[in-house]
Amino acid sequence: MKGYIHSLESFGTVDGPGVRYVVFFQGCPMRCLYCHNPDTWKPGEGTLMDTEEIIASMDRNRAFYATGGLTATGGEPLLQLPFLTELFEKAKAQGIHTCLDTSGVTFRADSPDYLKKAERLLKATDLVMLDLKHIREDEHKSLTGHSNKNILDFARYLDTHQVPLWVRHVAVPGITFDRDSLFSLGIFLGSLKNLKAVEVLPYHSMGKVKYDNLGLQYPLCDTRQLTKEEARTAYEIILDGIENVTHTRFLSHYT
Repeated sequence: MKGYIHSLESFGTVDGPGVRYVVFFQGCPMRCLYCHNPDTWKPGEGTLMDTEEIIASMDRNRAFYATGGLTATGGEPLLQLPFLTELFEKAKAQGIHTCLDTSGVTFRADSPDYLKKAERLLKATDLVMLDLKHIREDEHKSLTGHSNKNILDFARYLDTHQVPLWVRHVAVPGITFDRDSLFSLGIFLGSLKNLKAVEVLPYHSMGKVKYDNLGLQYPLCDTRQLTKEEARTAYEIILDGIENVTHTRFLSHYT
């Protein structure tokens, strides 16, 4: 089976536990205002590769991934669900740890056919890193162009199927960096028994150069970058929300 791949990274250290072989899938339906990979948006572009090619490419440096594994990111990997599933199944057959970095926006809780495909994928998935953009639906639509309903449904589905979950959240001044939204996010995360880690990523504008190269206007050109101290504050507010539900301090980390 072949899929459209934007790029490959041999020694990723921020896309799951350990050193990872990172596969950037081409195509994404979201248009996040702070997206730093606008070159991955259009589907059907990039390099057409088959799953055997990717596994063989990873095998060249297999020893380096002993404590890590394979991460599928993007773009949005779930746009190419059959290809992603085959890739993860072949990786698992070789004892490779698999991690899916996704927004979850393509999930369809009301489709038995989709759920059947999703269940097959999850059987070959060791970890999901869910990029939860905004807990409030209206603000999520303004930020990404899409509702967050499917994303929250996906998080609950992962919880039901006991798939280990890491949540990433970008704190953006004036958009997601406010106490009520962060606390509400924590309340939601506190309801998930499969939650293993939370990362707060401080907003930065380093992706602006890609917009310039593509002839696109960068949407947040007037937005300041978040400081590490503010990221720590955001993280603590989310933990307060989690603790409000679980009454247990959630031990994790922030970035």
